[in-house]
Amino acid sequence: MSRMDRTGEAPGRRRFLKTMGTVAVAGGAAAVSAPFISNPAKAQTAVWKVQTSWPAGVGLATFKDWANSIKEKTGGELEFRPFAAKEVVGDFELLDGVRNGVLEAMNSFTLYWAGKLPATAFLSSYTLGLRYPHEWDVFFYSKDGLRMAREIFAKQGLYYVGRIHHGPNIIHSKTPIRSIDDFRDLKLRVPGGMIAETFAAAGAKTTLLPGGEVFSALEKGTIDAADYTGPAVNWDLGFQQVTKFISMGPRGLESIYQPVDLMDFVVNMNNWNAVSPKMQRFLVDEVEVYSALHHAAVQKADMEAWPKFQQAGIEVNRLGEEDIERFTDIAVPIWFKWANKDKDAARLFQAQLDIMLSPSFGYVTQDMIKDQKLEL
Repeated sequence: MSRMDRTGEAPGRRRFLKTMGTVAVAGGAAAVSAPFISNPAKAQTAVWKVQTSWPAGVGLATFKDWANSIKEKTGGELEFRPFAAKEVVGDFELLDGVRNGVLEAMNSFTLYWAGKLPATAFLSSYTLGLRYPHEWDVFFYSKDGLRMAREIFAKQGLYYVGRIHHGPNIIHSKTPIRSIDDFRDLKLRVPGGMIAETFAAAGAKTTLLPGGEVFSALEKGTIDAADYTGPAVNWDLGFQQVTKFISMGPRGLESIYQPVDLMDFVVNMNNWNAVSPKMQRFLVDEVEVYSALHHAAVQKADMEAWPKFQQAGIEVNRLGEEDIERFTDIAVPIWFKWANKDKDAARLFQAQLDIMLSPSFGYVTQDMIKDQKLEL
C-alpha cells in the first residue's frame, strides 16, 4: 500500500488527530476526547439521524453510548441522533433511507445489501472465507479494500466511512445440528447472499428475515433454526425460550459462515461533503475507535452469556473437520459465482483470494480453485 492513509490523505495531515478518537472506559461510561473545535459558542450544530441494525442488547447499548458522545467530542459542531433497528425505516430499507435523505447515516450489517449490490457480499464474511478480524483488516488496509468499498458505495451516493468489527454468528435450532447432514430440509433463517446459497446447497430451506423478526418466526414455527449474532444479543432477544440447541463450527472457529459479521458506518454523500475536511478526518478516526469499543463490548458480553445458556439447559454442538471439508467443496464455486456477478465483486474477491492463497493464512490452495475462473 502507498504512503497515503485510508482517508486518501498523507499521514502527516492527520497525525495530530490520533489521540482525539481515543476513549477510556471508567465506571461504565466512556470518557470523551477534547472538544473538536476551538470555539463551540460560534458553532451551529449539524444533527445527523443515524439508525443501526441492532434491535437490542449490548450492540444497541454500545452504539447509543458512542453516538451520544459525538456532540461533546466535536464541541457541538456535530450531533448524532441514534435510532435502533426499524425506528425510522425498516432494516432492509436502511440503504435507501440514507441515500434518499430520510437518515443522514447508518450503522448496518453490510451483508444486508448483497441482493442490491452483489459486491457487498465480499465486504463481510462468507462461508469459509476470511475468518478472523485481523485478516479483514489486512484486506481493508493492506489490499486496498477500503478504497474499493468507498468507490462502490459512492456509486449509490453514499460514503463508506469504515468497517466496524462485531463478532461471529451462531445458529439456534429446535433440533440438534451436529453435522452438515442435519441441515437437510431444515427451515433456516440466514442473512442471504453466498451464505444462503451455501446452506441451500447443503439441503436447507433458507429464508431471509430482519433480526427483529427472528424470535417470532422461531416461536411460531415458521422456521426451525436461525442464524443471528453472538450469544449475548441472542440471549437478550430470548432465543433460549424458543430453541434448545446451538450449532457452531469446530473449536477455534465459532462460525464457519460468518466468523466476522462486519458492520459499517455509511453517510449520505451530500452530508459527508457538507462537513469540513477536518471533521471528515475526525469521523474516519472515530469510527476506528467505535469499532474497537464495539468489538470488545460484544466479546465481553458474549463470554458472560455462555453460562446463561448452559444454565438454561441449551445444548451446544460443533461441526467437525469433515463437515468443513464438505462445506468448502460447496462454498468455493459459490465464491466465484458471486465474484463474477460484477466487476466490483470480482476485484474485491481477488484481493481476498490473494490473502487466502498466501502461506501466511493458507486456507486455499491452487488445487481447490483449479476449475474456477475469475472474470476481472
